[in-house]
Amino acid sequence: MKSKLPLSILFLFIASSLFSQPIDKKATKETVALFKNLKELSKNHTLFAHQHATEYGHGWFGDENRSDVKSVCGSHPAMIGVDFSGFSGRNKEATDREKEKLRKNVVDTYNRGGVTTAAWHFNNPVSEGGFYWKDSVSLPAVKYIIPGGEAHEKYKEILKEIGDWAKSLKGDDGNVVPVIFRPYHEFDGGWFWWGAPHCSTDEFVTLWKFTVSYMRDSLEVHNFLYAFSPDNRFNSEEKFLERYPGDEWVDMVGMDNYGDMGRDRYDLETASRKLKIVSDYAIKKGKLAAFTETGLESIPDTKWWTETLLKVMKKDNMQLSYVLVWRNDSRSATHFYAPFPGQVSVPDFMEFYNDPYTLFENDLKEIYK
Repeated sequence: MKSKLPLSILFLFIASSLFSQPIDKKATKETVALFKNLKELSKNHTLFAHQHATEYGHGWFGDENRSDVKSVCGSHPAMIGVDFSGFSGRNKEATDREKEKLRKNVVDTYNRGGVTTAAWHFNNPVSEGGFYWKDSVSLPAVKYIIPGGEAHEKYKEILKEIGDWAKSLKGDDGNVVPVIFRPYHEFDGGWFWWGAPHCSTDEFVTLWKFTVSYMRDSLEVHNFLYAFSPDNRFNSEEKFLERYPGDEWVDMVGMDNYGDMGRDRYDLETASRKLKIVSDYAIKKGKLAAFTETGLESIPDTKWWTETLLKVMKKDNMQLSYVLVWRNDSRSATHFYAPFPGQVSVPDFMEFYNDPYTLFENDLKEIYK
């Protein structure tokens, strides 16, 4: 029977399916499986993710097999967010401690059947100021660390530290653990030294391409998926792709958006429209899409999970691999983005947890096979 779909749309659908695979042709079997399973799951579900969920939480630090989310609903988040911030800018002893702690966290997550995504709050490699841009001290490091820059060799050494660590991630099954690597996030803002005011589009694209090619082709790291995630400063696909390095350099497209989700204003229509630009591009190009960061600090809105977050993501049949909310600080009474026992949004979060659309760690079945 002949298809009733126009040939152009049918061809686009077939092409998207054929090309829906990681950009690393040597990606490990588990990494390919993660990519394909996330792509399939995103047609009807979204994984819930929480930054630093199992490292620390509201009023605690370093407890074994604990997360605030698990304390509330009985399951860890499906995806745990970690950070490579401690992999550079410290002495060797502190760096080695951080690597080992993070290695255990990532491997434990994999052994339980969960997923890890890694951000990189990269301390400026050529000046003081940390990862933020500080007018009085920060240097625009991108031009210094790309090929031809005076700190390029130093950057390669930093990447080698990450690459060696990545290849050391062995699960109980003997396989290397896949990680979704999300470097240089929120690059359209000016708050980080890699932000748009501090480097040209060409410099940023060169940095991205070199980072991926060096990790993948020179260091032979084959357990990374690469995620591209601006903040929410776009209103069109063209603007979203302004610093995009090209489809051969990106596995996942995403967006960080706190502003439209209650921090600055409640603008659910705008949030959904921007997220749909991301999802549509991923569907068209055979990529993964995600809501790579969001949340409402302190969650004073008792219905935020179902009336804001779920409503934004469920609109317009979007296909989103995961949604990540930011961390729960261990010492601050107010800096948290996921509920803990007794927090006012717990009843609504349980509705969010029980919704068939959301997936938590206990819901994942053989995502690496």
